[in-house]
Amino acid sequence: MLLEIPEVLTADQVEEARHLFHDADWIDGRVTAGAQSARAKDNLQLPEDHPGARRMGAMILEALGRNALFISAALPSYVFPPLFNRYESGHAFGRHVDNAIRQIAGTGHRIRTDLSATLFLSTPDSYDGGELLIDDTYGLHSVKLPAGHMVLYPSSSLHHVRPVTRGVRIASFFWIQSMVRDDGERTLLFDLDTAIQQINRDTPDHAAAVQLTGVYHNLVRRWAEP
Repeated sequence: MLLEIPEVLTADQVEEARHLFHDADWIDGRVTAGAQSARAKDNLQLPEDHPGARRMGAMILEALGRNALFISAALPSYVFPPLFNRYESGHAFGRHVDNAIRQIAGTGHRIRTDLSATLFLSTPDSYDGGELLIDDTYGLHSVKLPAGHMVLYPSSSLHHVRPVTRGVRIASFFWIQSMVRDDGERTLLFDLDTAIQQINRDTPDHAAAVQLTGVYHNLVRRWAEP
């Protein structure tokens, strides 16, 4: 499932990110790349311990915790602390698949990467190129979203970032370990949850909503991991 989630951050929060990152010392983005990805990766990244990165990361996690669409789609168990990258003219990231396991810096904790997320912080008209291209069962998808919007997609997907030819593209990226690791099962649950919410909006107190809610939770019990 590939899903665009609008307005994860407000315009004011996006502006705060730009202010925090304006004079930051960006480093080689390959610092967090695996062996295969490092050969394809050409961008800059904010150090994980940068105060601005920590502040914005906490802000993003708080926003995601309030975002019903994200919670319904991801069924998150763990969210990797958000990272931040920067693409200037000529920068790109070739085709790759994200590492299956990521270790959280400074801890012994590892997460399984079921879902990948990119949250755009630059406005689309401020740079040329830089589209995130994602391969899935239905073909190639090109993603370039407004600032504050996010795309969520399976970490098993081949994806790449086209070269930036003008301006600067700044985004946050991170991974999610879901309670339901299988993308097909997770998609069915999301579709079912969406349908239940639609019934509750259109026909409040309809008996089918109670029955379908029971089906939803019984499937979660069957498929979810502790």
